[in-house]
Amino acid sequence: MSRSSSSVWPLGLGFIAIGALHFLRPQFFDQIVPPGTPLPPRTATLLSGAAEIAGGVGLLYAPTRPAARWGLLALLAAVFPANIYMAQHPENFKVPRGVALARLPLQPLLAWWVYRAGR
Repeated sequence: MSRSSSSVWPLGLGFIAIGALHFLRPQFFDQIVPPGTPLPPRTATLLSGAAEIAGGVGLLYAPTRPAARWGLLALLAAVFPANIYMAQHPENFKVPRGVALARLPLQPLLAWWVYRAGR
């Protein structure tokens, strides 16, 4: 197994797990949907959760890996405003400011991992 294919499993399973949390504990994700988002928060939460699950599953199956890569990269770009919103108002989410700010540079690193693993 190559190094990039071995990194697909933790990444894919991670997306599946986080996507499942959108359905199991949607209230947290509803809260971080920024005001002005064109969808109701619960709809945005459930759609992004479903996309994370689909993308994670797609990464685990080699023939669908390239499509999953592009779908997850689009998803990461689409949810980045929620990370910015959380960093701007961490007190609203009972998250330390440092944790909220640290999530911002992690998003491009996650996108890089998705890009590499999805080849």
